[in-house]
Order: sequence, then structure tokens, then C-alpha cells
Amino acid sequence: MGQETIGFDLLLAGEIAYGIIIIITCLHVIYNTPSTTKTLAYILGVIFLPVIGIGTYFMFGANYRKNKLYSKKIVTDNRMLSDIRRQITLESEKAWNSGEPEVQKHKKLARFLLNDSMSPLTGNNQVELLINGEQKFPEVIEAMKNARHHIHIEYYIFEDEVIGNQIKDVLIQKAREGVAVRFIYDDFGSRSIRKNLVPELLEAGVQAFPFYKVYFILLANRINYRNHRKIIVIDGTVGFVGGINVSDRYINNDINDQVYWRDTHVKITGPGTYYLQYLFICDWNFCSDSHLKPDRELFPEHPETNGDAIVQIAASGPDSDQPTIMFSLLQVFGLAEDEILITTPYFIPGENILDALQMAAISGVKVKILVPGKSDSKFVDYAARSYYGDLLKVGVEIYMYKKGFIHAKTIVSDGQLSIIGTANMDHRSFELNFEVNSMIYDDKTAGQLRDAFYNDLKDAVKINSKKWENRPAYKQLPEKVARLMSPLL
Repeated sequence: MGQETIGFDLLLAGEIAYGIIIIITCLHVIYNTPSTTKTLAYILGVIFLPVIGIGTYFMFGANYRKNKLYSKKIVTDNRMLSDIRRQITLESEKAWNSGEPEVQKHKKLARFLLNDSMSPLTGNNQVELLINGEQKFPEVIEAMKNARHHIHIEYYIFEDEVIGNQIKDVLIQKAREGVAVRFIYDDFGSRSIRKNLVPELLEAGVQAFPFYKVYFILLANRINYRNHRKIIVIDGTVGFVGGINVSDRYINNDINDQVYWRDTHVKITGPGTYYLQYLFICDWNFCSDSHLKPDRELFPEHPETNGDAIVQIAASGPDSDQPTIMFSLLQVFGLAEDEILITTPYFIPGENILDALQMAAISGVKVKILVPGKSDSKFVDYAARSYYGDLLKVGVEIYMYKKGFIHAKTIVSDGQLSIIGTANMDHRSFELNFEVNSMIYDDKTAGQLRDAFYNDLKDAVKINSKKWENRPAYKQLPEKVARLMSPLL
């Protein structure tokens, strides 16, 4: 009888303790999750999925580092910061007053990025669109070989493969020539280079550091806040940004027997590289054991170029005060009058983006979205498809790419504004990862990107709205279930 009493007391104590843990976890969710939808999703999981719900929240949902991620900043002196802000505003005013129709139409967007993150609106840029790895990597290698002062390179995925080793060899060569080479790699996305490639770089004098080091790959909460940016800045005058990581799969040729990989990058020559440089230095000061400070070598005066594109950079991460990239897209969709062309590999837009696209379509804007016919995640496929019906009902055209896998993250608005960057159209890119998009106010670039979009449609199948709506219930069920979980993806 005594043992039964003790067992009962232990069981009761365990239940009380677990109840207290549930209450504490729910309070933690309420106080630390700004989205009502996600708050409800996590609370339901915590209450109705014992242990699993609590574990899921603390692995994927709890933002441990938001207030600590950037303890180092490029500028700490308040007076200097005020002077820099004043200079950036003056330079941006010049671009606003240039009379360029692309800027005048998107003045609210440009003002938002300036006020939100001090991202300058820069003119006198030469912009080159790079389609797939076949176009990107030769340009990158040539630009690196011409480096005279520094090469800054930052990647989510850098693989120990053929193209990765070709770039490694150039970095080593330039380091031995006296060029300062600084390399940031995401410790999760680029885990294949830890053992061999990184030690080779370090031995040759390249400064290389992981971003937000992962000690245990399976520690999921550290996998959340990844550096998904792909940035290269050379001598402070040439920059590259876009969706193409350093991996052989991004190069389509007869040697690589693989799925056709469709992606887009951009090369920027001119003052549009200033903010890319700023982002790199912020990331560098966070993850390295040194502190770079702004000087004329890092932010040189730019000579006249042959380009006249106006460029601005949108960037955000889990430490941002606002979801800058998501807000910038909402502004773009709200300003569109004629046409919005979206290419994205992962389309889990959430309610805000979904509402904005529906409003644009109902207002008469032609909205076309290009997504993969099959992504690299079945569950993400289901979640994405759960949004298609809402958009198809209001006239949005959705196309599934069939030639291979489309990984580009691009938008063209009204044939005047181009967005080329690293951010997918999903919660992870908007809130959990460090991302960067280039905003190019230039009808020439927009025309080229628009042509590329319509060329991709030749290898895509348009979803029939009526057939989609009338699909059997058993096909729609997994999509509806996945949508319930989409705030957590």
C-alpha cells in the first residue's frame, strides 16, 4: 500500500510539474511571438501534443538570440552615425530629384528603405543580369582575379566541389598577392567545407569565419537563424547578389548529370555596392575576431560608369526591428498598376502577402507567379499549393516550371522595378534568416528580367483554375493540413 501511495504521489507531482511547464511555455509563447497566427499554432501544439509541442516550440519558435545577435556594429559613435545618415539622405535626394520615372513611381518604397534601414538610393550603377551558374561564375572569377585591395565573400551554401575549389584557388592566389580576402560561410549550409577547404584557405592567409557557429547539427534552434545571404564585394566597387550558391548543381552542362537548375543573379558596378559592403562588414564584425571600420578603401569614391541604373538594397534578419523585406514587397505590390511577375522556389506567403496579391489582382493588375512543378520538400509543396486556390479565384495566374528546378527569387513590377535577391516568399525568409534583395529601378534591367520570365513560361504549365478548384477532396486534405503548419515552416 505504501508503494502505491508513493507511486501515486510521484505521478501527481509529475502531472503538476508538467502543467506548470505548459503554463510557463504558453506564457513564453504569448510574450515572445508577435504573430497571432503563430501564437495560436504554438499554444495548440503545446497543449494538445505533450512533449512534442513544447519541444517543437523551443527548437523552432523561440527566438533566443534576437536581442544578442549583433553585439558589434560598423558605427558606434552617435555623432558619426548622424553625419552618415545626413549624407545618405542627401545622396538619396539626388536620385529622387533625377526625374527618373522608375524612381518617381516607387518613391514610397525608396523612402521606406531609407527610413527603415538607412539604405541609400544610389544612381550611376551598371547592372548586369546573370542567368544560371553558367553566366555567373565566369563573371565572379574574372572580377576576383582583377581585385586590387580586398575581396569580401559571404555565402549560405559553399560546397567542396569543382566550382567551389576553382573559387578557392583564386582566393588563395589573391591572398598571396597581398589582397585582403575575407570569407564568411554559413556553418550549417556550408558544413561540407569545414574539414578540408576552410583549413586550406586559412593556411594561405585567407580570413575565414563561420556565421553563427553550429556545434551540433541537430540542434534545430540554431538552424533557424541562418545567414542565407549570397554577397560578394570586390574593392568596394563591384558587387554580386542573388539566388545562386557556390555549388556544381547551379551549373548546367554535359558534365553534370543532374536536374536542370534555373536561377538568377546580378552584378552591380557602382555605388549600389555600398550597402552590400555595409551588410558584409556588419556580419563580419559579428562572427570574426576583428572589427572592420569604414574607410575610403572599403567605401571608395566611384568613378563614372557606363550605367544609369538606380539601385537600393533591402535586407533583414531575425534581429531587425521590422520585417523589412516583407514590408518592401507589400509596398511593391501596392504600388503596381499593370503587371507583377514573381518567380520563387518556395511560396508560403502568409496572410499579409496573400492579401496584397489578391488586392492587386482584383484592382486589375496582371499577377503571374512561377513556382517549381516539384520542390525539394513534399511538405513545402503541400503548404504552397494550399494558397493557390485563393489566388486563382481572383485571376492570379500560377505556372509550374517543368524543365527542372527553379530556384530564382525575382520580381518584376510594371516593367520598371526589378527585385533580385536571396529571399524566398515564405516566413523563414521574412523573419528567421538573414536575407538581402537588390531593388533595381531601371526599365532596361526590368525588360531583360521580364523577357527571362516569359522565356521560363515556355517550360511551364499554367494551372487551370476550374480544374484546381474541383480536385478530389483527398488531394486537398494534405494541403489544408500543411497550411495549418505553414506559420511554423
